Amino acid sequence: MKRLWAPWRIVYIESGDLDSDKCFLCEAKDRAEKDDDNLVLYRGEHCFVIMNKYPYNNGHLMIAPYRHIGELEKLSDEELLEMMQLTKLSVSAIKKSMGAQGFNIGFNVGRVAGAGRADHIHLHIVPRWGGDTNFMPVLADVKVISEELKRTYERLLPYFRKVLE
Repeated sequence: MKRLWAPWRIVYIESGDLDSDKCFLCEAKDRAEKDDDNLVLYRGEHCFVIMNKYPYNNGHLMIAPYRHIGELEKLSDEELLEMMQLTKLSVSAIKKSMGAQGFNIGFNVGRVAGAGRADHIHLHIVPRWGGDTNFMPVLADVKVISEELKRTYERLLPYFRKVLE
């Protein structure tokens, strides 16, 4: 058996968040003064953009409404519109800063659909590059993330700050 060391995951494992009732999205939403620690890139009127701390690929972002709701059909028109506007901004920022060649964009609605946080709906934006799926996930069931989260955050943040200028 091959081992891939991921020492940064121990913080998550030891935190108890694996079985926590705490919503990491609400915690990030409520602590604007800690946006850099929580990897929040942008705050809109109804929604915010946050990096996924356990990404599928580098630059994996999520867009969530401030309201703690789990059903797509309960989102307001304003929330839905802003989610799409922030998706457009996020795609542009990732293309410019990271050179992404494609994207997987979507919702996992409900636990059985794969939602890790089923009670607070969020939209995933996963950048893709030619060849980003290799033998590791196919043969070893391991995904390698090649850039540290804070470095990715620092690459993306200027593109979100431009909107505020």
